[in-house]
Amino acid sequence: MLNILVVDDEVLERKALTKIINSSQEGVTVIGEAQNGRKAIEMAKVLRPDLIFMDIKMPGIDGVQAVKEIRKFAPDIRFIMVSAFNTFEYAKEVMQQGVKEYILKPSRTEDILASLNRVVDEIRSERRHKIEQQSLMENLNRAVSIAQKEWVSSMILNQIQDISFDEWGELLGIEITSGYVMLFLIEPKEGTEVSLAEKKNWYSWLKGHLKSAREKEEIMIGPMTENQVPVLILCKNTTEKYQHKLNAQSIIDQIFNQFIKGPFRAELKIGVGLLYKHAYELNQSYHDAVMAIGQLQNSPQRKYIISNKRDNKEMPIISEFLEIEKKLLDSLRQGDVNQVLRLFDTLVTKQAEKEKWKTPVFIKAFDELFILISRMLHDLGINYQQSPTFDATENQKKTVEKAKSHLLAVVNHVQAWRNNHAKGMLQKAKEFIESHYSDSITLEQVAEYVELSPFYFSKLFKDRFGMTFIDYLTEIRINRAKTEMENPGKSLKEICYSVGYRDPNYFSRVFKKQTGLSPSEYRKAIVS
Repeated sequence: MLNILVVDDEVLERKALTKIINSSQEGVTVIGEAQNGRKAIEMAKVLRPDLIFMDIKMPGIDGVQAVKEIRKFAPDIRFIMVSAFNTFEYAKEVMQQGVKEYILKPSRTEDILASLNRVVDEIRSERRHKIEQQSLMENLNRAVSIAQKEWVSSMILNQIQDISFDEWGELLGIEITSGYVMLFLIEPKEGTEVSLAEKKNWYSWLKGHLKSAREKEEIMIGPMTENQVPVLILCKNTTEKYQHKLNAQSIIDQIFNQFIKGPFRAELKIGVGLLYKHAYELNQSYHDAVMAIGQLQNSPQRKYIISNKRDNKEMPIISEFLEIEKKLLDSLRQGDVNQVLRLFDTLVTKQAEKEKWKTPVFIKAFDELFILISRMLHDLGINYQQSPTFDATENQKKTVEKAKSHLLAVVNHVQAWRNNHAKGMLQKAKEFIESHYSDSITLEQVAEYVELSPFYFSKLFKDRFGMTFIDYLTEIRINRAKTEMENPGKSLKEICYSVGYRDPNYFSRVFKKQTGLSPSEYRKAIVS
């Protein structure tokens, strides 16, 4: 709906203009009439019209002065100036105020409507553009949020071996020199339970306060699994380790200062990993943060721990553990029972060689492993709530057998999920792509449709169909385009848009890459 204000000191002129406008087209209506410039200013403040028909020559405040005053508080209002004075000076003065339309009295109905239609079209075009821009920004923000969660999940599962801080910096438009992980844990107070709704509220609260805490660092917030939220902190400038601790302390202080003011029936604990200068080392920072959280469990009075310097002699051993752990999680995702059990035995053997079968160390290692497994299952969309509990008084080998037994139950569950539910979801995704190939669909949209993490949807799709999502989408579009080209009545440009491409040049490049021929060459070949 476009609202119009008519301003003229002559009653008959106002009424005639109002009648012409109201009968011109749907969605355009006169919401008020003013007899002078002062009244026009008052009504514009209250009514906020989209367009004002403004007479120039009026007693008191004239039309030009009224336009100047209205523009001070409502610069978006458009004006069509109406005057019996066909002089250059009047036209020049209103043009200086950004007014483009100027009609003379007495005006022909056709001239009024032509001027009105031009401005209405311009307003509607701008509105559409704003809506598109807003939608684009919403989609972009949503995609960035999804991408950040995926990056954090990939980092936790040690899946970012092939990307550097320089490449991350290019994607984010900032310089990144180092990074570390903070792990936030919410625990119910004694005698209480934290409901799912409370967890969601806390997660939203945490995201909001972390975003406001960013100054010298880029913060990426991972998905919440059980009671934990991993947060990746990317440092924009060269940061010495002492400065890293100061920055981490600043974030911790801000979060705790706000947390105690909140309505949460829970305790907050924070573990901070070490600072690393390479993206592939961030998984180690996550493990540092997990270990810090483990230490906090044994120190009820402490609220946070910032990890100290790690012994460099341990680094090769830790890297070896992380690599085995990564392979185990990959095998678990594939539902490969034999490989999972073999890797678990290897992990236990390596841990035993290092720690001489100290039960508390095994318990901590298993707790950390099952947290990772729980996070992976959550990202896959697998509902599996069972988790093992270990007793420090038990025999060490009994602890290992309990962990192995639970791991076997998990991998069997994943196997069943892949054979049944995952196949159904992937088929559902395939059907969605085949029905919406002509739209601007993205991997994230399809993953959301089948309720899978984009990261895992991408992996599962390739595992199941032997090609990536984008390759499959491209294949469908090009095959459809080939069929459309058999119809000589359709132009190549029409076909380009009908199969989901918005740029004919890009469509031509993709088509030639897929078929070896340009669209025009292909059409010529099938016609002849």
